[in-house]
Amino acid sequence: MNEYFKRLNAQAACFRLFCLSFLAVWVWVGSATAAAPNADARMQWWREAKFGMFIHFGLYAIPGRGEWVQWNEQIPVNEYAKLADQFNPTNFTPDSWAELARAAGMKYMVLTARHHDGFALFQDGTNTFTSVASAAHRDIVGEYVQAVRQAGLRVGLYYSPLDWRFPGYIMPDLQRQSAEAMRDQYHRQVEELLSNYGKIDVLWFDGGETDWLNFSGDWKGAEWQKRPKGRHYQGGFSWQHDQVYATLRRLQPDIVINGRADMPEDFRSREGYGALGEFDNQQPWELCVPIAGAWGYQPNLKPKPLKDYIQLLAKVAGRDGNLLMNVGPDRNGRVDASQVERLHEIGAWLNKYGESIYATRGGPFLPGDWGASTHRGKTIYVHILKWPGEQLLLPAIPVKILGAKAITGGDASFSQTSNQVVISLPASARDDLDSIVALDLDSTADAIQPLK
Repeated sequence: MNEYFKRLNAQAACFRLFCLSFLAVWVWVGSATAAAPNADARMQWWREAKFGMFIHFGLYAIPGRGEWVQWNEQIPVNEYAKLADQFNPTNFTPDSWAELARAAGMKYMVLTARHHDGFALFQDGTNTFTSVASAAHRDIVGEYVQAVRQAGLRVGLYYSPLDWRFPGYIMPDLQRQSAEAMRDQYHRQVEELLSNYGKIDVLWFDGGETDWLNFSGDWKGAEWQKRPKGRHYQGGFSWQHDQVYATLRRLQPDIVINGRADMPEDFRSREGYGALGEFDNQQPWELCVPIAGAWGYQPNLKPKPLKDYIQLLAKVAGRDGNLLMNVGPDRNGRVDASQVERLHEIGAWLNKYGESIYATRGGPFLPGDWGASTHRGKTIYVHILKWPGEQLLLPAIPVKILGAKAITGGDASFSQTSNQVVISLPASARDDLDSIVALDLDSTADAIQPLK
């Protein structure tokens, strides 16, 4: 009988331990959930912002041949590292970057905290390959974050897990120790960036996908071969991105991230002018482009005509995306005057017509050769970039149009039937950049399904 009661007491103790463990887990999960709002909530400001500034700045600004100069020219690591002795942007103030972004009508900024060359623009413990240990002796990230925050803009940081100084990136299995050291640096630096500078709104990853190891190729004996499309890295190295994701959600629960590091993404990145792509209002996305030819600084790169940028902005917003436009400051941290001028022109245009871009969603008229549309509340903004004739014919919509106004000037008129919507504007009133006609509706445009 005594043995029976001993077993019963033991079972009861185990049950109590189980209940306490379950309660602890339940409390932890509940607190974690409360600390991390859902994606829609943390993405609201980003969706409304529409337009941001990308900044590629680092040692590569000194030779002025782009951010991939070390790799492209196969500059030895030790030789390239000597550029840190010249890195001293004495005439640079981060306030000038923030002021330029505001003048351009941008709502957020993203700075390359560390690019693929491994040079960190922030304090990183005993690591000496940083802007703090360079001739500048400055924490560029710290100064940048403060300036952007004071300007009332959202703060973003670009970070690349890959580092050309580590052979483990090129041979992650043969050079496993090196690959793991690179991974340790990645985990440490992300935690530093998200712990030491207050609230960070965007973390923009690049080059962290497992399939990008060894630049998406494998070694077959002495021969490097590009992996066929759809074939993934099969080696044993892992970035352990899940640990980083847990860290970033713990430290900065509201931060938004892109999808270049094999972890749950808040938005997708489309890169380059040829990557505009199709309409997508299901998955948030952003198109990043250089304002003038290169990401990192190259001298005498002239921007495109203003029309190109205004129409690109309308096309991106009309496809329900954001536009992140890059500048590459020179070694002193200054943006070329011609690019500054163009950014001010973009800002002047947005100051007049930003209502058709900011806080809108794409559609309901799907983009076409004629242009694109955006909407907010009971208004549809039709961005007519290329008139197909005397009139623009659009698909019928299931709500009544109460009126039409050309916010870029002129007297717009419309007709609406069960088959189509027709918009007219005198030729003399058509704007070469973008003729914007606002359609006033009797109900919200959100319920209208995209129409081709």
